[in-house]
Amino acid sequence: MAQKGETVKIAWIDPLSGLMAPVGQNQVNSFRFFAEKFSGAGNAAGVKFEVVPFDNKLSPAESLTALKAAIDQGIRYVTQGNGSGAAAALIDAINKHNERNPGKEVVYLNHSAVDPDLTNSKCSYWHFRMDADTSMKMEALTSFMKDQKDIQKVFLLNQNYAHGHQVARYAKEILGRKRPDVQFVGEDLHPLAQVRDFAPYVAKIRASGADTVITGNWGSDLSLLLKAANEAGLTAKFYTYYTGVTGTPTALGGQGDGRVFQVSYNHYHLPGQMAAWRDEFQKRFNADFYTGSVIHIYTLLGEAMAKAKSTDPVKVAAALEGLKTRSFNGEVEMRRTDHQLQQTLYITRWQKADAKFPYSPENTGYTLAPVATYEPYVASTPTSCQMKRPG
Repeated sequence: MAQKGETVKIAWIDPLSGLMAPVGQNQVNSFRFFAEKFSGAGNAAGVKFEVVPFDNKLSPAESLTALKAAIDQGIRYVTQGNGSGAAAALIDAINKHNERNPGKEVVYLNHSAVDPDLTNSKCSYWHFRMDADTSMKMEALTSFMKDQKDIQKVFLLNQNYAHGHQVARYAKEILGRKRPDVQFVGEDLHPLAQVRDFAPYVAKIRASGADTVITGNWGSDLSLLLKAANEAGLTAKFYTYYTGVTGTPTALGGQGDGRVFQVSYNHYHLPGQMAAWRDEFQKRFNADFYTGSVIHIYTLLGEAMAKAKSTDPVKVAAALEGLKTRSFNGEVEMRRTDHQLQQTLYITRWQKADAKFPYSPENTGYTLAPVATYEPYVASTPTSCQMKRPG
């Protein structure tokens, strides 16, 4: 039985060192901040949430070491999101652990790892993705891009791992289908979280004659890319997944005005409770809240635990399947077939903050203002998942 006041520990396994540490630290703060908001009366089951951070140094091998340490401490819920390589390793390890240790099962709540394979060929009963995957985001992004007549020549620049490969693949496939007149004039991949100077990549983009760049880059890989583009006076438009993430708003400043777009399941200007939380988070941590999937995790866990009348991961996983609830971006549904959350997506544009859109990330005087909203069915993509259910 779920006891009111019972503590549910969540192991957070993501980078707290290296180039992506600022992103990790922001997310630890986000998980802890919302653990406070959602504990006790803040969730349907009345449980208390506690976050236990582990630094995986962005490495799949270190993620497995952290997972083992978490399991040894009796933690039954795990969250991770930075890097689909680490995510795939965790899914595999958790599948094996759960098979060998009945009664000690672990559930993996994926907050940001968006490789579509994780809910297709590698789908697992124990894995639930709270972010929209790369293909869903590309569906929404290209629904917007298809009407932008200034897009003629596209360059694809991405990180050399699963997510980066998928961004390039789906861009060619989906934009190619919606805008057959668009030319892909260049494509490049670079190592994840290692490049400190993107000038050579920017030179390639410029040489290609591209008017538009599509990139799934995040963290230092996006901020340093945009910084290099600004320094080189590159006027191409950038269509991104992660402009709002730590460091990138500062790198953009006023030079990206009107030229940088982001696809995401949330944005800075959601009304009501979200605006209040955003401001409180900013005041407390002098940082911007952007990992909205944290809210999905606590909302869905609380409801699933109330429905299951238990905090046992086996019962909670069963209750999470097909669960529909209202979250900050409207109704969301944890699709039963593949455990991919179906949700509304937004396109935002980097521009000067104003009376209508006043919130300014990293005190830049600029913001990501919403320019389009896509209901869940627009961005929903089919799944090839053959879910193996226990029992």
